Amino acid sequence: MTQAPIRTDAPTTEWEAVTGLILAGGRGTRMGGTDKGLQIFRGQPLALNTLERLQMQQGQALAEVMINANRNLSAYAAFGTPVWPDTLDGFAGPLAGFMTGLEHCQTPLLLTVPCDTPLFPLDLVQRMHQALRREQADLAMAAACEEDGQLRAQPVFCLMRVGLLESLVAFTQQAGRKIDAWTALHRTVLVPFNEPTDNPQAFFNANTAEQLHSLENV
Repeated sequence: MTQAPIRTDAPTTEWEAVTGLILAGGRGTRMGGTDKGLQIFRGQPLALNTLERLQMQQGQALAEVMINANRNLSAYAAFGTPVWPDTLDGFAGPLAGFMTGLEHCQTPLLLTVPCDTPLFPLDLVQRMHQALRREQADLAMAAACEEDGQLRAQPVFCLMRVGLLESLVAFTQQAGRKIDAWTALHRTVLVPFNEPTDNPQAFFNANTAEQLHSLENV
């Protein structure tokens, strides 16, 4: 499904470099207010697990990885990659992370990945990039089957052009906070991850300690 009201960049015909952004700036309310990215999954912090899964995809398109965090910045910096806090105050949600990433991105494309979805696909970058190029879109958004069998967008898994920064700033200045309301302003392609070989738990996000522990055995 493609929506196409606004174009921001010329179509791309070649692979463009991507910067990965790990979103770890939330309050972690449903996990008792803990810093979710530093919770342990299979012996290491969630954000480090996310970083390593992204680094496994470096090559044809992914050039570097950054982290968006608002607490414990030195702990995140110890992972050896740049760390940037929100430029919007008050834990303003994923779009604040998007904005921070776009402000610091040095490549034509930015890919956002949440820290609390530890089994996301190892071919995420490739498939998102291919869809963006094929549809000549401004954004590509992952979609996966949920428990009811319906294919639904996973808006925090988003590949976007850096030229969208101006649009995002204007949207947030008007108190916009919902990802889908912003992406609806631009040409967006949904990228399904529902092939028989795709892990059905790939996009399951852990909101509680119990859910996190359950994913360790998947």
